[in-house]
Amino acid sequence: MNEYYKGEPKILVSVDCIVLGFENKKLRLLVGKRKVEPGSGKLSLYGGFVREDESLKQAANRVLCQCTGIKDIYMLQVGAFGETDRDPGDRVISIAYCALINAPDYDRQLLEKNDLQWVDIDKIPELYGDHIAMVQMALSQLRKLLNRTPVSLSLLPELFTLTQLQHVHEAILGTEVDKRNFRKRIKQTDFIEKTDLIDKVTSKRGAALYRFNRQAFKDTSVYKL
Repeated sequence: MNEYYKGEPKILVSVDCIVLGFENKKLRLLVGKRKVEPGSGKLSLYGGFVREDESLKQAANRVLCQCTGIKDIYMLQVGAFGETDRDPGDRVISIAYCALINAPDYDRQLLEKNDLQWVDIDKIPELYGDHIAMVQMALSQLRKLLNRTPVSLSLLPELFTLTQLQHVHEAILGTEVDKRNFRKRIKQTDFIEKTDLIDKVTSKRGAALYRFNRQAFKDTSVYKL
């Protein structure tokens, strides 16, 4: 140990992941039962401790890959949670990360292996410790980003209809949006482009499919996914 820090306490640092997916017009949260004490058996977010050779983001990516099987996920650092009594097991500071995935991409075998389950965001059961506060903070930040970034597109497949995109926005906001105004705004957005393809699966009439133009977004915004 460096002599400058000799005598200072060692504190555990963890990452907790708020994994959100979109399915059947619902925003859903991935939770699982804790396998260790304290709180063994209680529902909680999926998390893990930061290793000595990892940055916070590397730790979050590792944990997310373990629970979803997906790499290069969109992640948003939500905040730090460090109340002295937040974990009865030891002094633990947790950094919360929010990850958005297209639910069908999820590895169902990992769901069973890690004893995880999806719950609707508006019907979240009691969670361990301060995990509910983490989820609420993540939702608050996503709502602020919604109208000025393409954050919602991480919850959709590569090709999507405007109706699907509207349903995602409504799920994040927790309220309906005006269809006409929504479509007008989206069609004025440079980085959401219409393709020549038609959706014949979810739309009876055959709705136009759109996609995210990443390069157009990079050219017009300082915000990066």
